Amino acid sequence: MRQEFTKPELSAAASMLRRMATRTPKTPKTAGFRCGECGWQTTKWIGRCGECQAWGTLEEIGVTAARTVASGKVTAPATPIGEVDITHAAAFPTGIEELDRVLGGGLVPGAVILLAGEPGVGKSTLLLEVAARAGAESSPSLYITGEESAAQVRLRAERIGALVPHLYLASETDLGAALSHVESVRPQVLVVDSVQTLASLEVEGQPGGVTQVREVAGSLIRVAKEHGIATILVGHVTKDGTIAGPRVLEHLVDVVLQVEGDRHTRLRIVRAAKNRYGAADEVGCFELNDDGLTGIADPSGLFVSSRAEAVSGTCLTMTVEGTRPLLAEVQALVAATNVPTPRRATSGLDNARMAMILAVLERRAGLPLSSRDVHTATVGGMRITEPAVDLAVALAVASAARDFAIPPTMIALGEVGLAGEVRRVASTQRRLAEAARLGVTHAIVPKDSGTHPQSMQVIEVSSVREALGALSRMAPKPKSDEAPDF
Repeated sequence: MRQEFTKPELSAAASMLRRMATRTPKTPKTAGFRCGECGWQTTKWIGRCGECQAWGTLEEIGVTAARTVASGKVTAPATPIGEVDITHAAAFPTGIEELDRVLGGGLVPGAVILLAGEPGVGKSTLLLEVAARAGAESSPSLYITGEESAAQVRLRAERIGALVPHLYLASETDLGAALSHVESVRPQVLVVDSVQTLASLEVEGQPGGVTQVREVAGSLIRVAKEHGIATILVGHVTKDGTIAGPRVLEHLVDVVLQVEGDRHTRLRIVRAAKNRYGAADEVGCFELNDDGLTGIADPSGLFVSSRAEAVSGTCLTMTVEGTRPLLAEVQALVAATNVPTPRRATSGLDNARMAMILAVLERRAGLPLSSRDVHTATVGGMRITEPAVDLAVALAVASAARDFAIPPTMIALGEVGLAGEVRRVASTQRRLAEAARLGVTHAIVPKDSGTHPQSMQVIEVSSVREALGALSRMAPKPKSDEAPDF
């Protein structure tokens, strides 16, 4: 039986079909993923970020509509900059002079410091001593540990002499409990060891994850700013030496400190990578003993080897760490090899600059190094990255290649270019003055380096070849009574 439609029904159906044909389909809201480190986005989850190559940092995001934020209440009215009270932002000393040098005078109330370093380098020992010395009876210090128990921390405090009545200990892994301790104690100095061990119950994710670290750090920073508490956060590092967690953590804090040092030696270096209250890249030197860390006021002798006679392949230089010139020694060893690809080993120096210096020596100075092994290193575990030591490295390699000893009272300063030229470096006068104080009598520096101490014989050079020639003239002749053929 055939169903018949009336004319109005047919007209209504045709109108509905036309509206359906002209209707624009809605774009479905699709979820995406964003990297917590750099902000790179993708439509599907992958294990590794395609931009910064970080693992496990992608977080799911949704498409949200744009909203307009209404005006809210202000915490304090805007004040002219000349009327802002700075009495509450005055720094107070920590009791450790080398650490005060790095911080720019001491701890600032409300400042948040991120201290990172490899396991066993002495982070917890240093901060426990800071918490014991910086606090007072009226303004106590609070040490929150998430890696050890309170009894373990007390044993370390007894060993380093940090048993003081104004130091409070708490072992917590929950962020809410840690904030409760802060509210009850009201400390002047707060130490959290470490930020990767605390977790918030209000945020999903494992302790140490990107989301948890960001939430924990944000809460601790907010409490520190509100109550004026000098806060020190301990951060773990990855296998390549960078701070674990999101990079935004370094942007949120006021100071970022790196603890460097070889676990086989007693020397520890605290370096400021970021400092809003002092000079960046400042360093402090410490010696790790059984009773804690001891500051070294004059560390220049730590990076120079003591020998009775001059040895080939060594050259002294002056490096500047922050505002402190330090005397350093560069060593080189050139040996014959039977393998098709000679080895290039570097310790304490930049590999890329080392390869560039070797190429300049072979091409511009005529040293045959392409078929020989070259080993370079610094003394005392010091890490030197500034280009001012390029000339010293070049002279050390040339000395090792020709088996010619450089005088032990001579330093070399200068940046080496690809054309073999020697360029000027910053703070040359300050470097030479410190070298003269330490007993250096000769120096090879670039041209137009300014004034120099009267007690020092300074030779200005413009190229690597000229520096090698000046070295052969001023150094004592070898036993064969023949000058080295550079």
